[in-house]
Amino acid sequence: MKIALSVSDKEKAKGADSAYLKALIAAGAKPEELRAVTASEGRRARAEDLDGILFAGGEDVDPALYQEPRKYENVQVNRARDEFEQALLEGALTRRLPILGICRGSQVINVKFGGTLYQDLVHDAIPEFQHQQAGSRKETTHGVTLTDPDSRLAEVFQGSCRVNSLHHQAIKRLGRGLKVTARSEDGFVEAVEAADDYPYLVAVQWHPEELADHAEQLKIFEEFLAQCRESAEKRRR
Repeated sequence: MKIALSVSDKEKAKGADSAYLKALIAAGAKPEELRAVTASEGRRARAEDLDGILFAGGEDVDPALYQEPRKYENVQVNRARDEFEQALLEGALTRRLPILGICRGSQVINVKFGGTLYQDLVHDAIPEFQHQQAGSRKETTHGVTLTDPDSRLAEVFQGSCRVNSLHHQAIKRLGRGLKVTARSEDGFVEAVEAADDYPYLVAVQWHPEELADHAEQLKIFEEFLAQCRESAEKRRR
């Protein structure tokens, strides 16, 4: 089994200390089954060689990809990463690979499906609390409520759960082909999934890799891994 983790250069430099790698290993993956990839080595990451892809957090998605000008100085983009991940996501969708998006990853997926983003929540919306927490990344600061009892996320938790919050952007207009499966206490999209019969596409706005000592957060990675193993078995046939 081979799983790619599409990450920033900064995250890849952490090596075995990456929280994403640690969470997947805690969920049952073997280190040799995981590979962190970045835009700078894009030619070496091909969907046809993989059994699943995790799109991780990082820089903001270029607003030009959803037909908007960059409105604020705090919108920090990496167009090379955007283009790399859009291509990798296209390949994953074509091959119907399991896909997990985290924070930026959920936004990349939404934009790929034709959706838009709040470029900055403070300027573009009226959040009831700070979504870019100042404390530890491992601290939970607000609740999210499940909105679809028939979703993949409903297999992870019921009702609501507490999460961390490390973003200044969020999904605005939902991409076609996606459905909302969880919202924050002040109404913003916190999780989306494929709306059709796609095998497994789950994306969350929070950072479960930083909360892997919470059973329901670890289960996100366990469910993703189970889907990747099924994908690997099919590829070997």
